[in-house]
Amino acid sequence: MRCLWKTLFIVGGLFLLAACDNSERANQAIEPMAKAQSEDELLSQIKAAGVLKVITRNAPTTYFIGRDVMPRGPEFDMADSFASYLGVELEVIEKNSIQAVISALKNKEGHIAAAGLTQTQSRAAEFMFGPSYQDITQQVVCRRDNVQPESIEELIGLDIMVAAGTAYSERLKTLQMQYPNLSWVESASLTTEQILYKVWQREIDCSIADSNIVDLNRRYFPELIAPFNLARSENLAWMLNTSSRALAEAVNEWFLDYQETGRLDSTLDQYYGFFEVFDYVDTRTFIRRVDERFPEFRQYFSDAAKKYNLPFHLLAAQAYQESHWLADAVSPTGVRGIMMLTQKTAKEVGVSNRLDPKQSIFGGARYLSKIRTHRFVDEVEEPDRTWLALAAYNVGRAHLHDAQTLARQLNLNPHKWADMKQVLPLLSDKRYYKDLRYGYARGTEPVRYVQRIREYHHIIENELE
Repeated sequence: MRCLWKTLFIVGGLFLLAACDNSERANQAIEPMAKAQSEDELLSQIKAAGVLKVITRNAPTTYFIGRDVMPRGPEFDMADSFASYLGVELEVIEKNSIQAVISALKNKEGHIAAAGLTQTQSRAAEFMFGPSYQDITQQVVCRRDNVQPESIEELIGLDIMVAAGTAYSERLKTLQMQYPNLSWVESASLTTEQILYKVWQREIDCSIADSNIVDLNRRYFPELIAPFNLARSENLAWMLNTSSRALAEAVNEWFLDYQETGRLDSTLDQYYGFFEVFDYVDTRTFIRRVDERFPEFRQYFSDAAKKYNLPFHLLAAQAYQESHWLADAVSPTGVRGIMMLTQKTAKEVGVSNRLDPKQSIFGGARYLSKIRTHRFVDEVEEPDRTWLALAAYNVGRAHLHDAQTLARQLNLNPHKWADMKQVLPLLSDKRYYKDLRYGYARGTEPVRYVQRIREYHHIIENELE
């Protein structure tokens, strides 16, 4: 895919989000597309030019540049899939706010706005929406040791800020008709993520954010709380100009297949699948231990990860889930050490002393690499291969094999973690395990195991920036 990205900034001091730009387009303003064009003409022009222009913003819930200097994000992944469906390349047009995204779409600087946009009545009066791809809820966000309002009445008098041009400001304006004394400030220069950082810094009392944004940011700022919802569940969808009906029909056709083949579930699981349960105490403790315990073992994790071609932070996160980074950890079942190896596994990977942290880390890395590399067919792609390997590390490859067999019987995909995490808990249900080769297993444990490792992985990447 061609490189068509632009250089960005650090969001709230948290996410180093960079991008690049095609050399022939550098330092050139994006020319607005022709104002008047028929429905069929626009789609034909996109195909003739070989480029789909999608307007978005740089944020972890939309589009960002990953550590591998490759574009990532749920909106990007979906837009890239749609561009492939049309047989064209994707060009991302970045704007620094929702307000700027909507203005750019109105000015026809791009073909589609894909930026975590809520379907609201005012927007629907001016634009068309594609299919809904995610349900979210607007939540009041405060800091737990500051203020904890439990109703709209208790918001009155608080210092509240939201990003300008968002669905949050629309909702507040609607509420203000019933609560005239409700007041807030709208920022045209700060993103929702940056405003949440100000809440965490106690610079303001509260803000409003979508539930998916709240879930992600609480991993970095555990003190943030969402005391109540400001609205009922709402839908996120792409926005198009009303003159783009043929393009909208193409979006609908693509999305139907994207959803039915499970790719939508896989995309959402990749970015949000580990945010189901939030544990404030555990998260706060983990962040503290990144400073207190991790440095002692950091070099071991780094060297082992390189040797066995594993993500460094993922290996460290797995070790924390296993032992909380305690080299002398011992469980009642006999597993021990920082990677909590059984005697059988330790012997298999050449570990003579499970309580030696270097041996344990290298042994655990070797074992995980072996599962990840050799125990799955080629059809299992990343990141599913890694999540399934971690599950097998926890529950055993035999029980995971049973779960994959059961997945096929239930017409689910044994190669997709989004499906397998639904199947694994059934291994403790007699109706299912009685007919499986290896019988009963506590199938909820590997699901939770993988989820927590993904949580820790996400946090440690941020803490070690």
